[in-house]
Amino acid sequence: MLGLGLAACAPVVPAQHDGQHDGEQTDQGVGHAGSLPHLRAEVIRVLPHDRSSFTQGLEISGGTLYEGTGLKGGSLVRATDLATGEVRREVRLPADLFGEGITVTGDRIWQLTWQEEVALERDRETLAELRRVEYSGEGWGLCADGSRLVMSDGSDRLTFRDPVTFAPTGSVAVRAAGAPVADLNELECVDGHVWANVWHTEEIVRIDPANGQVTAVVDASGLLSPGERAGTDVLNGIAAVPGTDEFLLTGKYWPSIFRVRFVPA
Repeated sequence: MLGLGLAACAPVVPAQHDGQHDGEQTDQGVGHAGSLPHLRAEVIRVLPHDRSSFTQGLEISGGTLYEGTGLKGGSLVRATDLATGEVRREVRLPADLFGEGITVTGDRIWQLTWQEEVALERDRETLAELRRVEYSGEGWGLCADGSRLVMSDGSDRLTFRDPVTFAPTGSVAVRAAGAPVADLNELECVDGHVWANVWHTEEIVRIDPANGQVTAVVDASGLLSPGERAGTDVLNGIAAVPGTDEFLLTGKYWPSIFRVRFVPA
């Protein structure tokens, strides 16, 4: 991946809360669970990122980086050529919708909304909206795990959904050393695992979707320097790089995307 030139195209917007909860962070993540394997994000390369993007979903498929962003009046889905960094297509959501997580499945893209209780099915090539499907509750993160979709709603529960109908097919509670792990946000499904950003922390957890157990905790702190932190919001955006053991990480209003490998801490 030599390109990914996502140049900033608008002034930096002051950081806001995620649109998903108000109030201060009260916990310290799951890093205290000492019995779990602890990993860190080893940076391989730093790439530019559009600082106007309130990133909600990130995924690589077929040589394209797909990104979904949030905020009413500012939500969009974008397709960028990985090799050149060229933005191939970009489609904005109607102003009354707050975009959330996205995932690619076959020739379709599913995009969640936060509190509007509707998922948008899109054509993968054109990004055009094909239909809307209603669901109950909030939408946060989404990924495709083989024959099903995995969805988060900010709680400690993952919901499995049919990739064609979007109907729920089951769910699992997420636990780390016996304790619930809430605020599960952006998701990435790869090699039978679900990786989840934990909102208001700089941690990413690896989850076994068969039983909901957290099997590793990634410390992704320190990616941005103190100076780069100004005007940014939380870590939120994880995409596996196909054919490698590497990931792309970014956040809301972040100036950079980091290509990383998760290694023992």
